[in-house]
Amino acid sequence: MPATLEDGTAEGETALADEEAVLTFGSHAFSARLLVGSGGYASPQVMLDALQAAGAELVTVSIRRNNLDADAGGPLSLLREHGYRVLPNTAGCFTAKEAVLTARLAREALDTDLVKLEVIGDDETLLPDTEQLLKAADELVEEGFTVLSYANDDPIVCRKLARVGCAAVMPGGAPIGSGQGLLNPYNPRLIREEVPAETPLIVDAGIGTASDAAQAMELGYDGLLVNTAISGAKHPEKMARAMRRATEAGRGAFEAGRTPRPRYAQASSPTEGRLTVEDGR
Repeated sequence: MPATLEDGTAEGETALADEEAVLTFGSHAFSARLLVGSGGYASPQVMLDALQAAGAELVTVSIRRNNLDADAGGPLSLLREHGYRVLPNTAGCFTAKEAVLTARLAREALDTDLVKLEVIGDDETLLPDTEQLLKAADELVEEGFTVLSYANDDPIVCRKLARVGCAAVMPGGAPIGSGQGLLNPYNPRLIREEVPAETPLIVDAGIGTASDAAQAMELGYDGLLVNTAISGAKHPEKMARAMRRATEAGRGAFEAGRTPRPRYAQASSPTEGRLTVEDGR
């Protein structure tokens, strides 16, 4: 299991060497950049096969839609049985008060300070209510939670969430479950510039296929959270494997630094020593 604490390894967790950790949320470290959701799969076995193919370590679970009894035989117990770390989320909350209460319940039941914060404005768009979101984030950070906050692709809101102390900021690339990819790549680029490098940025919502994942990672994001694109695919296990590879490829391309984009063609072969033929000879 891929988690470690700064003050020691928790029971049931395996410490990571520094060189293995690529994502750190507060005192929790992970060696995979792809986070995966647990909803919408045709069966528990399909979910487990997809999670394994994705190389998942941290898996989101909706607290308001699941039995919090880890021994009840539901998704929570299944995930823990197979060694996955659970990231409880506050999906379905419309106010800061609801989100804070849900996070507290999750901490009490699951013994974790991790929470994926969602405060949505309505059932149609599922876009965040930024006023309530910032209020909830501030309160949860003050209470000692490690907050990974879902947000819209507003650079100002994302910057404020980072300043509040969120352990990660998670802007959406498109509406939740839409699979439309990055509808406006310009804003994610601005967000990467606005949010300090020490605060992980995760693209959450809208990823539809592997090329979307690679594009997002090439912008310099630290990771992705993908659910519907995998669970809703014709072959979830194959899509999960593709998402894993695309995430790694996109990050590698970002770290490598792409070649410049000149306006005109540039020959890749050297021109020194080139033979020339003069007119008439």
